[in-house]
Amino acid sequence: MSQNDPNRGRNGQNGPPDLDEVFRDLNRKLSRLLGGKPNNGGQGGNQGGRPGASFTPPSYKGGAAVVVGVLAALWLASGFYIVDAREEGVVLRLGSYNRLTEPGLQWHAPYPFEKAEIVNLTELRSIEVGYRGSAQNRVPEESLMLTSDQNIIDVQLSVQYDIKDARAFLFNNAARERDGKDLVKQAAETAIREVVGRNKVDFVLNEGRAQIAADARKLIQDVLDRYRAGIRVAKVNINDVQPPQAVLAAFDDAVKAGQDKDKLRNEGMAYANEVVPKAKGMASRLVQEAEGYQQQVVERAQGDAERFKQVLPEYNKAPKVMRDRLYLDMMQQIMNNSSKVLVDQKGGNSLLYLPLDKLTQMASPGAAAPAQASATPAPEAPAQPASPPAAKNGRDASRGRDFFGAER
Repeated sequence: MSQNDPNRGRNGQNGPPDLDEVFRDLNRKLSRLLGGKPNNGGQGGNQGGRPGASFTPPSYKGGAAVVVGVLAALWLASGFYIVDAREEGVVLRLGSYNRLTEPGLQWHAPYPFEKAEIVNLTELRSIEVGYRGSAQNRVPEESLMLTSDQNIIDVQLSVQYDIKDARAFLFNNAARERDGKDLVKQAAETAIREVVGRNKVDFVLNEGRAQIAADARKLIQDVLDRYRAGIRVAKVNINDVQPPQAVLAAFDDAVKAGQDKDKLRNEGMAYANEVVPKAKGMASRLVQEAEGYQQQVVERAQGDAERFKQVLPEYNKAPKVMRDRLYLDMMQQIMNNSSKVLVDQKGGNSLLYLPLDKLTQMASPGAAAPAQASATPAPEAPAQPASPPAAKNGRDASRGRDFFGAER
């Protein structure tokens, strides 16, 4: 064991190290590092580098200045920081707000005088209310809420937000170390409960999702602005809205019944739209035909009245001639609408048959032979049983002739 071994005791025996010797070795190493030179003049009294060897005091001035300069440079360089284009820097002086810094290379007084906080303004953060990760991982204490008609409903939503004011976010947001998620979550839960509580369950389940999301976003933003949290709500997504699991089957049956009701109503409306216009058109046609018939009858009656008024003076002048003329006109009108005439003879059992249709064909201009044959009197047809309409027409004609003959 060497004489300079620090583990050697004062009496040369193995034992605990001598603290004085340890400090001397440390001083020698520092003197070498800082440029000091050992004092070799006293080697006779301290042979072998034993304890008590004397050294010249090291020169600390030059080395200390270098160390202090390096440390000062490092300390000052620690104040440099870089702000990205999407970020904003907030400088705190002794823990209080001092200034905002723009993107780029910036510098602040090193610790402990100033500190820089970097806030990302464009990062889109998100929180979930009523579930975690997927719709199956429900959180009933967050998702279950009441509607205005006292129905329980399960609503799951997510809120996306970013930072609009870095200073307000850092100093007015108590949960900034968690990106303000707790504050946004509480505001979102409060807002969605209020919005759902103002609407009925059918509106929330069916057509009201977009409206509820818009109202909830506005209400969340109002709450955050009142707290001056420096947070902007970008979007609210209603991920799932459904009744609680315990009554889901009953709600599905009710929804199906409502759909069937709407289907039948639409079918009825389609049938009504098809039938009602037809009925209206038919009714309008009948009304117009009735009005036309009414006008026709009225005008014809007025015309007949005027005609009889004009005929009356002539009738008074020659009643017999007028009666014959009226009789002939009436017979002509009746005969034009009949093709066969049976004439009942008085005092006999035979009927006279007049085939008017054949006579009309024979009297037509294009038939010469029938015209010559018409000059000969038609042979009297044998008596045949007459049909009731023909007999009726013949009797009416006979009665009309007897009537006018009786007047004569």
